[in-house]
Amino acid sequence: MATAYEKVQLARGKGRATGLSFIQNIFTDFIELHGDRRFADDPAIVAGIAKLGGRTVTVIAIEKGGDTRDKVYRNFGSPNPEGYRKALRLMRQAEKFHRPVVCFVDTSGAFCGIGAEERGQGQAIAENLIEMMGLKTPVISVLIGEGGSGGALALAVADRVWILENAVYSVVSPEGCASILWKDAKRAKEAAECLRLTAQDMEQLGVVEQVISEEDKGAVFARVKSMLETELDALCEKDTETLLKERYERFRKY
Repeated sequence: MATAYEKVQLARGKGRATGLSFIQNIFTDFIELHGDRRFADDPAIVAGIAKLGGRTVTVIAIEKGGDTRDKVYRNFGSPNPEGYRKALRLMRQAEKFHRPVVCFVDTSGAFCGIGAEERGQGQAIAENLIEMMGLKTPVISVLIGEGGSGGALALAVADRVWILENAVYSVVSPEGCASILWKDAKRAKEAAECLRLTAQDMEQLGVVEQVISEEDKGAVFARVKSMLETELDALCEKDTETLLKERYERFRKY
């Protein structure tokens, strides 16, 4: 069985399917929408409208990029405030038109550059947390790689949170944790064990509802698609009051 840090390496692995791959392989008729209507468009977050079976949904994904040039363009999957504000704009639009929201999360964390801080990175994340808790439409979030800190949580306040078998979810990276606690990033392996960040840990702690098997790589997209269709059917049958009450209780129990 892989160690916690080996799981981290798998989550970061070269060639791992990115958010855009999930959109392309699960949904049809995807139309990407751009910009937060306040500052810019952030390519680290890909978002738009698509079809899932016969249902129209809003889909939002953090995208790390493929080759080196694309990774640089996508800022290695570390969104700026305008990315989170774009996501929130589309979630509010989804609420208005009664469309469910599906999020794919894969980030080492929100971008911590000076510009991001000047434009209100913390506020943008906080607004997403607040708004998603009261969003009057079903939300499902799937952790497909790294789930790093508030940058990941900003798209994971959902009715259902799932995680791929080799993905991780943590308040801080193992390297960051080791640097803070012991002033030594080389102790990342030890920190990873302490953080309890693996998919199996998340299920045991009640942070996620489902761990999605990656045993057959070729079947992962089909597996996630089938799960989404089934779960959205169930969530869309709930009245708004029940949906919001259960979502609140889901997070309150922590």
